[in-house]
Amino acid sequence: MRVPVLLKLLPPIALGLGVAAWLISTAEPPTRIEESERSVVARTMTAEVTSLRTAVRGYGNVQAARNWEAVAEVAGTVVWRHPDLDTGNIVTEGTTVLRVDPTAYELAIAQAESDLAALQADVAQLAVDEANTGRLLTLEEERLTLAESELARTRDLAERGVAARSTLDTQERTTLQVRRGVEELRNANALIPSRRARLDAQVARTNAVLDRARRDLAKTEIVAPFDLRVSKVHVERHQFVGTGQTLVSADDIGRVEIIAQIPVESFRRLLGTAVNGTRMTPANMSERFETVTAEVRLVSDPSQIWAGRLVRVESALDPQARSVPAVVAVDDPYAGANPPLRLPLVPNMYVEVVLTGPERGSQVIVPDSAVHEGNIVYIRDDEGRLELRTVSVDWRQAGMAALKDGVAAGEEVILDDLMPAIPGMIVRPVEGSE
Repeated sequence: MRVPVLLKLLPPIALGLGVAAWLISTAEPPTRIEESERSVVARTMTAEVTSLRTAVRGYGNVQAARNWEAVAEVAGTVVWRHPDLDTGNIVTEGTTVLRVDPTAYELAIAQAESDLAALQADVAQLAVDEANTGRLLTLEEERLTLAESELARTRDLAERGVAARSTLDTQERTTLQVRRGVEELRNANALIPSRRARLDAQVARTNAVLDRARRDLAKTEIVAPFDLRVSKVHVERHQFVGTGQTLVSADDIGRVEIIAQIPVESFRRLLGTAVNGTRMTPANMSERFETVTAEVRLVSDPSQIWAGRLVRVESALDPQARSVPAVVAVDDPYAGANPPLRLPLVPNMYVEVVLTGPERGSQVIVPDSAVHEGNIVYIRDDEGRLELRTVSVDWRQAGMAALKDGVAAGEEVILDDLMPAIPGMIVRPVEGSE
């Protein structure tokens, strides 16, 4: 019974196999799908040669360019104090702020003037004495001449026996007395120059005492040497002050300075543009600094800006930050002050200093983010394919990189970071890329 069943199944199976063979033999082969090239979309820019100014930044505290400490040069009691002499007030140049009791110094002047007047009277008296002595000496010399003539005549008469010996003795005594008077007058006249020299020395000494007394009197008034802002007053009225005691501390308001800490490498680059290829020496350093512009901004309010100038560099690097202490000066820091809209630049403000050098030579400038791994720039070539270009970066500033070589003007630089960056792959620029 099983054999007939199998025989019944063979025809359908054979038919199915035949149909399958026919379908396979007449079917078209499968379509071959070729793999497409990899491509990416990225932002690009055209490289251009540009001239830029080197700008470096630093931070520091404002301080007065000059400080004034009034120190008592004479001792005495403070008898007057300016009503505006208080902390924070502004005092103009030439204003008397304190006065020490001048009585003792006025008395010293009066005494010195009296001593000088007495000495001047002695000088006048000496001149009169000199004139009188000269006249008397002339008369006595004439008298001596007559006495000696009379003595010679009397001696001749005595030798001839005409005159008595007593007469000769009397004439000799008279002649000796006259000669003595002449010598005394000559001695007195010879002493006059030394007396005059002594009086001149005394007059000079008294004049010195008088000058010192006048200077001491002038020092009883404490006068502001320039426009200043009072920091601290150390004395009160009716207080006794000694020589060398500090009276007032104040700051100059005509100029302030900021010691800005600039990174060494940044400052080196700034000076590189300032010297313009010439050698910087101590003699021309100030001239080079004039080519650098400075801008000062208040850190807490960047809208507050002052123009400054680089005036010098301090003698040593900062030992902790290893930075260059560049000193920037701002003249007239109170100009245009209108608190709270416009503040004056006062000591202890924390500010940012931006130093800008002259224009550097033209270079290709690209965004710093377009430089990968320190020296690789992605270029889209003329065929629109990616090229990995090795470059040399000259310097970086404010998110831009100046290239020394590796990219020419007009080439298309890819700005995005491609992952992965496969050389030769197609790069399609984003619409609107420059």
